[in-house]
Amino acid sequence: MDFKPRCENYIELVQKAFDEQGFMKHLGTEIVDIRPGYCELHIPFKKELDQHHGYFHGGVIGSLADVSGGFAGFTLVEEGQAMLTVEYKLNIIAPGAGDYLKGIGRVVKSGRTLTVTHIDVYGVKDGVETQCATAIQTLMAVSA
Repeated sequence: MDFKPRCENYIELVQKAFDEQGFMKHLGTEIVDIRPGYCELHIPFKKELDQHHGYFHGGVIGSLADVSGGFAGFTLVEEGQAMLTVEYKLNIIAPGAGDYLKGIGRVVKSGRTLTVTHIDVYGVKDGVETQCATAIQTLMAVSA
């Protein structure tokens, strides 16, 4: 679905908000692609992010889903608004394994107040993607 941003400088606003998130820095998260209603983020594997079997921890997968969807929605807010997560439902369908995690958030419906996104998360090893999670998310636009 094609979306038209409500704010011309949405890319700069997304980058600024992303840069202000200490948790994303801690995880090593990188913005790979931002378009109206779309966001792709990567988190490189490091030992501090694994669980006891050596896979990415489920909390990292959930965080990536939340932020990928959140920034997909944030591309469509008006100037002076912020986007907050109301809820998300995450299904982990395979271990999060690989050199990095790839989160792709897509807006399903962007309303005046509420936005719904769909997110897929993949483990990427040697260029091969394996889906490890899918999520649906509701966001709320608020005054910044």
